[in-house]
Order: sequence, then C-alpha cells, then structure tokens
Amino acid sequence: MNDELKKQQLRNHKLLATGLFILMAVVFVVMTILQKQDHAHWIGYIRAFSEAAMVGALADWFAVTALFNYPLGIKIPHTNLIENSKEKIGDNLGNFVVENFLSPQNIRPYIQKLKVSVYLGEWLSKERNQTVLINELSSILINIINKLDDETVVKFITNKAEEMADSIKLNSIIGNGIEYILNKNDHQRLITGLSSQIKNYILENQQLVTERVEKESFFFIPKSVDSKISEKITKGLSDYFREVEEDLKHPLRTEVTNKIFEFSKELKEEPKWESEFENIKSEFLKGEKLNQYSNDIWQSLKSSLITELTDQDSKLKSYIKKNLDEFVFNLQNDEQFQNRIDSWVRLTAYKYILKNTKGFGELISTTVGNWEGKELSRKLELEVGKDLQFIRINGTIVGGLVGLIIYTVAHFI
Repeated sequence: MNDELKKQQLRNHKLLATGLFILMAVVFVVMTILQKQDHAHWIGYIRAFSEAAMVGALADWFAVTALFNYPLGIKIPHTNLIENSKEKIGDNLGNFVVENFLSPQNIRPYIQKLKVSVYLGEWLSKERNQTVLINELSSILINIINKLDDETVVKFITNKAEEMADSIKLNSIIGNGIEYILNKNDHQRLITGLSSQIKNYILENQQLVTERVEKESFFFIPKSVDSKISEKITKGLSDYFREVEEDLKHPLRTEVTNKIFEFSKELKEEPKWESEFENIKSEFLKGEKLNQYSNDIWQSLKSSLITELTDQDSKLKSYIKKNLDEFVFNLQNDEQFQNRIDSWVRLTAYKYILKNTKGFGELISTTVGNWEGKELSRKLELEVGKDLQFIRINGTIVGGLVGLIIYTVAHFI
C-alpha cells in the first residue's frame, strides 16, 4: 500500500470520527431546544447521551491529536509527543528490538534452522552462476593487483629475498642436492652419457691418436709399428669406455660415485666452500641487482596474473572451475561436509549477531533520532492513524453510553 492510499484512508476515517462528533453536537442542540418546549423524558435521555458523546469524542480527539501534533496549533505541554520525544522513542525502540528479538534464546531456534549448504550447492551447480562468481572474483583480484604500489611490492620482495639469502647456506644446499641425486642413482645416466661421448670421440679421432704416437715415438721405430700402437690404444680406450657405458656395475662407476660423495661431503663441511659461496651470493645478490631481480619477478608475476585472470580460457580459471565442481559435488553428496559448512555458518552468524546486538540497537536509535520530527510523526500517523480514529469513534459511543447511564441513575435517585 503506497502513501497516497494510506493518506486517503486516514482522511476518510478522520471524516467519519469528526462526522460522528458533529452528529452528536447537532443532536445535542436539537434536544436542548426541544427540551425547552417539551418535557418528555426521552428527550432528556437523548440529550444526556449526545452531551456525553461529545465530551468523549473531544477527549479522545485531543488524546489522538496530541500524539502527532499540537491540538489546534496550541503548544500545550505534553502534546506533539512523537516529534518532541523522537530521541527517546528511538532509544526505547532500539532497546526493545535488542531485548525481545535479538536475545540468545530468541535467535538460537532460527540460527539452528539455517542450512546454507543446500542452497549454496544448488546455486553453484548452475554453469551461469559459476561463471558469474569466477568473473567477479577475477575482477576483484585484478583491481587489487592494479592498486598495489609496485615500488612497495618490489621492496617487500627484496627484503624477503635478503632475509632468505642471509639464512641460506648454498654449499649445504648444493651438497645435499648432489647427495640426493647420488642416493637416487640418477647420476648413472650422466656417467653413461659421458662414457658414450668419450668412446665416440676416441673412435672419430683415431688419426689424432696416430699423429700423437708418431710425434712421441723414437725415430728408429717404423711408422707401421706406430700405427699399430695407435690402433691398439684407440681400440683399448674405446672398448674400455664401452664397457663403462654398458656395465652399470663397472668399477669406474663405483669410483666416480665415491669421488662425487666425497666432494658433496667436502662442500658441506669445508669452511673454504662456505666462504666461496658466500662470496658468490655477495656478488650476485648485491642491493641494486637484487632490487632489479625483485622488480623483474614482480612485473612478470603481475603480468601473468592479470593475463590469467582476464583470459576466459586460462589455466588458472580452468583450475578454479575444476575445484568449484569438486566443491559443489561434495556440497551435494557429502553429508559430513554439508554439516561442517552449516555448523560453521550457524556458529559464525550466532556469534556475529550476539556481538553486534548493541550496534543494531544503536542503529535503530540513531536512525529514528536523525529523522525530522514532523517526518517521523507523519510516517507513524500514516501507519497507525487510521486505527487510532476508532479510539475517537469508540470514545464518542462509550462516552454517550456512560453519560446515559449516569443520567439514568441520577434521574431515579
């Protein structure tokens, strides 16, 4: 119902109450004139009824009007109560709502009925809603990223990198890394590859071996002998490295492995290596260089994030979509998961409401207190004024009946 219709109803009920008062006034005047000409008993009864009805109507008119306005514009004390007491009304209304609607015993039954998981699962199961949610989250994240101060972020990354660099011992990390590779036997592939490369190099460069043998040989030894020697050397070396390549248990592999283990241990324990790597860190992680690295990292990360969040078919959005689907499946099929979600929502809502009950009361009090007095009176009169007019109508009728009873009792005493 809009305000215009409420105003119309209020006017109609006021006219009815006022019309009844005017009717009683007319009856009183007529009966008073008739009583001077005719002394019939019934005239006195009607006159008493109309007289008391007028008094009742006026008294209730004053009471109802005093709530919202000054009667006849006269500033009588304790009238226009709504406008003059709006701050007190706001405080009382706020306290009333808090004490009677937001008390623990009143809100607990409603909180316990909350079952958010069902509605959330149903809403998220729709493709359109998932797309809206992902796009909104992406927009929020892009806005946050764009608002970040690049200089501040770079400084933060630089400071954290310096802290990490100070606490990291590169010699220990590299030593442990080598040991990890050795323990997993991954270095064997390297040995195999190197053996194959050396073998092929020897076979492809037999002429080089021959030339070297001839150069180091005595002048009296025939070249055919030198050639035979170089051939034997080449074959022997190539066969040896072929054996290393093909035999995973070859003694050379074991020896190489032991040497690498010794080197990794030396890396971790020898002070000279710790000093060497500290010098390397100091050289590569100087203030300006580190700041440049941090800036490059941030710009690359920022660009990648914005691209991923903007592109509808990005891997990031696909990953989010996949996890959303799993989340929806659990919401719809996993009862324990549903109960955990609902319990968390209930507990959070319960705590939040109880924690902010005072705030709710202050909100109501402040809102009512900030209303214009006349505006508040007008709003309340539109809402309840129509029903209050029945007080005037009832006052007219009840007043008339009481006056009639008093007249009757007085007449027979």
